[in-house]
Amino acid sequence: MTVFVDDRYRGSHGIGRYAAEVLPRLTVPWQSLGLSGSPFSPVDAFRPTAARDGALVYSPGYGALVRAPRQLLTLHDLIQLSTPGIGRWKFAAYYAGPVRNVVRRAGVVLTVSETSASALRSWVDDDDVEIVNAGNGCSAAFHPGAGAGPQADPYLLFVGNGRAHKNFDVVLDALALARDARLVAVVPHRGIGDLRARATHRGVDARVRWVSGVDDEGLADLYRGAAATVMPSTLEGFGLPALESVRCGTPVIHWVGCESVAEIVADRGAAVSSSADAGEWAEALRDALATARRVEAPDGYDWDRTAGIVSETIARFGD
Repeated sequence: MTVFVDDRYRGSHGIGRYAAEVLPRLTVPWQSLGLSGSPFSPVDAFRPTAARDGALVYSPGYGALVRAPRQLLTLHDLIQLSTPGIGRWKFAAYYAGPVRNVVRRAGVVLTVSETSASALRSWVDDDDVEIVNAGNGCSAAFHPGAGAGPQADPYLLFVGNGRAHKNFDVVLDALALARDARLVAVVPHRGIGDLRARATHRGVDARVRWVSGVDDEGLADLYRGAAATVMPSTLEGFGLPALESVRCGTPVIHWVGCESVAEIVADRGAAVSSSADAGEWAEALRDALATARRVEAPDGYDWDRTAGIVSETIARFGD
């Protein structure tokens, strides 16, 4: 069996970080598919590939290649199907067409959490498709550290972007009410202008520090120095910032209805009952700054284990 890997996904975003950790740990022999360009391009699905009959293509993301003989995908979540506006119809067509076709033809799909596995079972609508939860890992850089903890002038931390499901605006609204709170926001550089405008509109930009392009070690330091990480997402397939935060000993303020994040955080933070009540979020921010407590890091979430499950699945379905 020849295994090709679409290795274009490596990067600082969620799928990119997953690819960077899992691909070097695969125990099955593989070679690069050798494609250029972005796997997220809408026309990428119809590109020819070097894979011939009998070969298997593994992709650590959702980029379907309908001209590959067989392709195994890791679908981290179905969040794009909740995209507002015209984007929703674009993604709906893509998932209903190329992605579902590839998944059903393979007879198996990988994912990263039980929350996503449950959503995929409903979406794929085919009892013959096996859904494998390979879980997720966490870089060794994320640990409590010796003597680490909040600074004398503590801050709150947000790690994410400005997309609707990240629900960042409720944090900005809460900052307008919690007037002594400071926020460090780790976001993609291309999104800072829009997010700063949102903060300026609420009169809180002076209390927000914008950070981008930070590596794992620098991000871990930011987690360890924070009183709490705020993760107000309304939907997540996994919730890596929540895991990274609690692995560093820092509690997470989250919306109780986001199942995957709540599963990771458990009692290592504060669950806010409303996703949109700025007053409730402001109260949670004040409490976190006043207590600045540390939490015990959870066990598990090992990249070797995740890569092992991916490798075993490739071997089983590649024969």
